[in-house]
Amino acid sequence: MKITEILAAGPSWSFEFFPPRTEAARAALGTALAELEPLRPSFVSVTYGAGGSTRELTHEIVVGIHRDTSLTPMAHLTCVGHRRAELTEIVTRYRDAGIRNILALGGDPPRDVELPPGELTYAVELVRLVREVGDFSIGVAAHPEPHPRSASKADDRLHTAEKLAEADFAITQFFFDAAHYFDLVEGLRAHGVSKPVIPGIMPATSIGSIRRMAELQGSEFPRRLAAKLEAVADDPEAVFRVGVDEATELCRELLAGGAPGLHFYTLNRSRATRIIYEALGLAPEGVPGPAPAERP
Repeated sequence: MKITEILAAGPSWSFEFFPPRTEAARAALGTALAELEPLRPSFVSVTYGAGGSTRELTHEIVVGIHRDTSLTPMAHLTCVGHRRAELTEIVTRYRDAGIRNILALGGDPPRDVELPPGELTYAVELVRLVREVGDFSIGVAAHPEPHPRSASKADDRLHTAEKLAEADFAITQFFFDAAHYFDLVEGLRAHGVSKPVIPGIMPATSIGSIRRMAELQGSEFPRRLAAKLEAVADDPEAVFRVGVDEATELCRELLAGGAPGLHFYTLNRSRATRIIYEALGLAPEGVPGPAPAERP
């Protein structure tokens, strides 16, 4: 099913996974998929490593989800370091495997690997290439705060509007203050773009890792949230609970403000997503929530 059709039918609830690099990580992904499938998400997505470092593994997981589960998958794809012919081949393989959803990203080059020059520079160019290959539903990324490489917020909003005008929907990077999301949506509307923008949610269940990821993508880590987490820093379970509770309230605020759904960055674990899902009343009837003693 195409995500455009899903979004046209009402709010969407989606989960994101990344390709595992070890056998233990592969087992964790399998467990997360098995535990989250009963929640009947609208779709799931699988990330793509910088410079194509997970090209085959991403393809394997996306096609496996399509073939072996009831889930609707979306493949991430970046253009950095790729020639046009390579990208066309990747998209053609997805088309031939029955995949109908792609998240088109510019991508960031890896810090420790020198890549050959790519032939595409911007995500909007990748959107056009995907359109040429097949009938896909195409998403792009949006940065509520905005992208750290943007010259200004106004510049970021303009470029996001330009690529979203050619794509079908956007998914945001994670953030911790709903005001950033609503500002993004209003900024896009000011440029005449009103296509769905799905907010990305990542509960702050680990202080160090969330801080690092937030710094990399240019997200603000609110002092209020930091203070709550640091107050219980010696108790990992308490940190987890604070992060999940804060994320749940963020979700409620976003939905009350008209967000067209929620996209959960699962980090290949299910517990936080299942707790939030249950708290929001999204879990299908009869699906049990996680046990209180279950660890993340």
